Amino acid sequence: MHNRRPAVSPSNVGNICRPFEKNPNRDLLVQRIFVSLPTFSKSTPQQLKTNPMKGAKTKKELSPEQREELLRVLKARFEKNMNRHQGLAWAKVQTRLEASAEKLWSLGEMESTGGEPDVVGHDPKTGACIFFDCSPESPKGRTSLCYDHEALDSRKEHKPKNCATDLATAMGIELLTEEQYHALQKLGAFDTKSSSWLKAPDDIRILGGAIYGDRRFGRVFVYHNGAESYYSGRGFRGSLRT
Repeated sequence: MHNRRPAVSPSNVGNICRPFEKNPNRDLLVQRIFVSLPTFSKSTPQQLKTNPMKGAKTKKELSPEQREELLRVLKARFEKNMNRHQGLAWAKVQTRLEASAEKLWSLGEMESTGGEPDVVGHDPKTGACIFFDCSPESPKGRTSLCYDHEALDSRKEHKPKNCATDLATAMGIELLTEEQYHALQKLGAFDTKSSSWLKAPDDIRILGGAIYGDRRFGRVFVYHNGAESYYSGRGFRGSLRT
């Protein structure tokens, strides 16, 4: 293996650091190098989603002000829609949320992308509260997405900005299953003008397909579509257990 020296020109011959040779300008050169390096400011989770840094980790925790505001919004929605969680008191829900900063952050992501999350169930064995996206239409901040990363990679041109499964994972939530979607639709009329990706069964996905649901003509429909497809009127709905 040959050692290669940097190119030498008349202007820099006196400043090159050779092995075992003292160079009076070495410290000055090092200082100049470090001064010229760029500095990075801390990014918010929203900034990191649009400008991801490979290997970067973000702290999934809301500020005290964000926590207070989100809890206020969630409480107001909870009390306005008691039919979704009959027999459950908000105090129990809040206790669960305050015990997990990361779950509360995920709810903040659901809220900020237009999901309007609300409690739709309670596990009496574990005490877990189950949240679904309950926005009237598919969350507007999650539309124009193909189904998963494999589908995203398969597109040779006109790629969407992201895929549903990757964004759900980044948010710390899961796509609704077909069964969960039907359960949600029993609580109200959702997706009457839009549609939402649902978790695709393995036997459908392995054949290149995916499924989505909507409500039309007073009935709930679940359809199939190519996983690489995406539409401005289709997002995805998620679930979260706290």
